Amino acid sequence: MDGSLLVFLFAIIVVGVLIFLAISMTKQRGTRFDKENYQIDFLRIENSLIRETEASYAMAIIEGDKLLDKALCEMGLGGKTMGERLKKLGKDRLTQINAVWHAHKMRNQIAHEHDFKPSYKQAQHALSTYKQALKDLGAI
Repeated sequence: MDGSLLVFLFAIIVVGVLIFLAISMTKQRGTRFDKENYQIDFLRIENSLIRETEASYAMAIIEGDKLLDKALCEMGLGGKTMGERLKKLGKDRLTQINAVWHAHKMRNQIAHEHDFKPSYKQAQHALSTYKQALKDLGAI
């Protein structure tokens, strides 16, 4: 082989490697959550829900909502609000999308309607909804 053929083959290999790297870097990958941290955080939230302490009901809902929103952000879903991120997520990613919306709306009521007080049962239901959503996303 002469020198120009070797240079040509080398150039083809280099271009091929560069194309492969460009494709692999732009390819959409699944989000790799730190499952252990999400599990620890969610367990902390579940343990903060205390039947005899009404203030814990609202706080557990807010914290569960924040943890789910953190997962949505880590997935790279854009949007200014969690609601916008949920819309971008799509209905097929969560098994209980309507329940997630309901729990999120309850969180908004807690944040914006000062006379709204969720019950213990509502807080339990919201947390189980957030837990399932986090499982669906692969965060826990």
